[in-house]
Amino acid sequence: MAVMRFIKKNIVFCIAALAAVVTMFFVPLDAEYMTYFDWKTLVCLFLTLAVICALRNIKFFTILSRRLVLITGNLRGLFIMLIVITFVGSMLIANDMALITFLPLGYFALHTTGKEKYMAYLFILQNISANLGGMLTPFGNPQNLYIYSYYNIPTGEFCKIMFPPFALAIAMLLLACLPIKKEKLELKDDFSEKLNVKKTVLYLILFAASLLIVFRIIPFILGLIIIPVILFIVDRESLLMVDYGLLGTFFFFFIFAGNLSRIGVVNTFVSSLLAKDTLIVSALSCQAISNVPSAILLSRFTGDYHSLLLGVNIGGTGTLIASLASLITFSEFRILYPGHSKHYFWMFTAINAVFLGVMLVAAKLFFV
Repeated sequence: MAVMRFIKKNIVFCIAALAAVVTMFFVPLDAEYMTYFDWKTLVCLFLTLAVICALRNIKFFTILSRRLVLITGNLRGLFIMLIVITFVGSMLIANDMALITFLPLGYFALHTTGKEKYMAYLFILQNISANLGGMLTPFGNPQNLYIYSYYNIPTGEFCKIMFPPFALAIAMLLLACLPIKKEKLELKDDFSEKLNVKKTVLYLILFAASLLIVFRIIPFILGLIIIPVILFIVDRESLLMVDYGLLGTFFFFFIFAGNLSRIGVVNTFVSSLLAKDTLIVSALSCQAISNVPSAILLSRFTGDYHSLLLGVNIGGTGTLIASLASLITFSEFRILYPGHSKHYFWMFTAINAVFLGVMLVAAKLFFV
């Protein structure tokens, strides 16, 4: 039972490990394996996640966002505020962490005002805003961090590529809020937690340092030495809370992708597909194996990082498995609002299909 619970909780990690092991039968272990790994991506991801966990432990994001939610005067305003918070949050603290932090806020607001019937729609829009909001920054989505590092893309060029779909995503999300009526809401502040100012300042400095590492201003080796030591002294629990399953998923998919690129027939086949249309192939790949694995795998077969970057970000919408963040949202919804999973699934699929279709058409016509 313990094994089954582990597999269910870490399904993508287990698939990545199995895929890596299978390919090792075709490509025996040798010295070239060490060239598969993008160590900088793994270090940057670890440091960013650790600092974000420390900020979560002092309830920094919860306190700040609850204050913002309380100023909304009506239901539509609440939707817009939560979507904006999630959208901006995903740019700064990554999409999965944004959802873990801000989804409970949506539940709190709707539950305390008796508006639970809007729960599925709000969670779905928050999920889309997390997936698409993180596309603008290299650290907003895990696949962005990898592609940014793997292709050594200049920061200005990265933002230039991603700004048009980012702007379109904002417009679509705001339009999706229009059907919500401006019903008056009264939210009470019964949250007694106070912000720890000293720790907040320290963690924000560490967060800024981790971003400077992402932007190649501070050497990642230096960050790997200093930041974990400080967190171990001040809040060692944050180091234990890091999503090591995500790091392990990256590790095993590096092996899987590296081995596939050395298998001649696979290399030829995947390269030929990407040569025809990298944008479409990468977006569709996400629907089957999620966006992070797609980015790692397909990067081995194409130099067209522009189309790949667009594809694996836009491709995060669509099916429930197109993004790890979507699985997090579905899991949270089932826990917080049991008995409505089927309704959520079909609504999620329909809305995401619209976003995926519009974003892909726009990308094909205007962004590539």
